[in-house]
Amino acid sequence: MQVILLERVAKLGQMGEVVDVKPGYARNFLLPQGKALSASKSNIEAFEQQKAQLEARNLETKKEASSLAEKLDGQQFIVIRSASDSGALYGSVTTRDAAEAATEAGFTVDRKQVVLQPIKELGLHSVQIVLHPEVDATIELNVARSPEEAELQAAGKSIQELAAEEEAAADFEIAELFEDIGAATSEDEDLAEAVSEPSEEDQDDAETKS
Repeated sequence: MQVILLERVAKLGQMGEVVDVKPGYARNFLLPQGKALSASKSNIEAFEQQKAQLEARNLETKKEASSLAEKLDGQQFIVIRSASDSGALYGSVTTRDAAEAATEAGFTVDRKQVVLQPIKELGLHSVQIVLHPEVDATIELNVARSPEEAELQAAGKSIQELAAEEEAAADFEIAELFEDIGAATSEDEDLAEAVSEPSEEDQDDAETKS
């Protein structure tokens, strides 16, 4: 099926180009999204008449997108989720979650602008945001189980390192507990010996009496 593009479409062509696409792709995406028109003679003529307006509108939206991209690019957003000790999420982080995280921080982002395979583990994840056919930005999602964990991940520590530190801290606490128990036991034994053994004065008194 031939369509005429009303804007640049990645891996397909530039505005005004007539390209061949699969009918399903045209009907389900390009046409309903307003990215193209079927390449009939009347549509091509209509496009030529509106070309200047379309190009001007495209230039304006591109400028707005570029301005937003400068502010958005490189931003990190925290997403709190439940996960196992190994870092596997109970569920996943989706395009909707990414868009909501950016919007809550004051950026206008629609889930349709987010390019993302569902995230299924804790950590830092780069996500592409397509703001315009010719403009995109990259943000980072900091997926963690708590704000404190997110802060540590932002500092460069992986979930594996955090788990190792927690395990080491637990082992240290257990070792200290056993040391305290051992010290207390030793003191009790010393006290018991002191009570059971007669003093030198008691020994002298016993010898005098005998």
